[in-house]
Amino acid sequence: MNKIKKGSSVVKKAGNKEIVFVVEKIFSEKRKKIAILKGLCIRIIEKVPVSELELVDRGYVNKYIEERNKILEKRIYSRKNSYNNMKTGKIVHLDGDKRYMEKSYKYYKKLGLNAVVKFEYIIKDLISRYRPDILVITGHDGMIKKGRNYSDIYNYMNSRFFVNTVKRAREHEYGKNLVIFAGACQSYFEALINAGANFASSPARVLLDFADPLIVAEKIATTDSDCYITINDIADDLRDGKDGVGGIGAKGKKQKVTLM
Repeated sequence: MNKIKKGSSVVKKAGNKEIVFVVEKIFSEKRKKIAILKGLCIRIIEKVPVSELELVDRGYVNKYIEERNKILEKRIYSRKNSYNNMKTGKIVHLDGDKRYMEKSYKYYKKLGLNAVVKFEYIIKDLISRYRPDILVITGHDGMIKKGRNYSDIYNYMNSRFFVNTVKRAREHEYGKNLVIFAGACQSYFEALINAGANFASSPARVLLDFADPLIVAEKIATTDSDCYITINDIADDLRDGKDGVGGIGAKGKKQKVTLM
């Protein structure tokens, strides 16, 4: 019988098994085997006893990925070539997950957007080098004690790291005019906004789809610079609407092209 190990694809035995996770690490805690999980298509990180998990085979995983890719490809198809001859805003996307970094790059490239996607990079160096209009800071997150201690930054797996990165970005000489999206599943929304993010997750501490931060960045990059974008302009395209993403809004970053 196959055992759950690092790299295994699993679901939780309880519930409807709608989320497939990848096991990042297994360790012992109080005589129990504990797994650190990352969502395969959802930006969640969780700590779960191995006894509560169930292995899924390659066929199950492929079908799961295929269903979600269909949604994304449909969106790409409906917008492909729409941004030709536009001077769209420049996106720099910092992702804490290498798999998601690669998927994000492909999304932006297929749409023809001006985007740089990096994994584990010093934020001030990134801003100095690329001088972006839009900064996306994301990866995985989750609450340690769900439904409790909403105002305790240490009750979130990675929110404090997102908060610190937003602060460092705003300190940069080019940081004042950046439009920033920050956060992942169940992130400490209020702390991210207070740190200087324009848009952040997750007001209702819900899950964040892989594509949600990309959709926000795309909207900002392709909206005229004299138009102001609020969450109401984006919510219908996101997994959980305004429960998943909120913020103070920002002006678009598409520049008008002057015809000679």
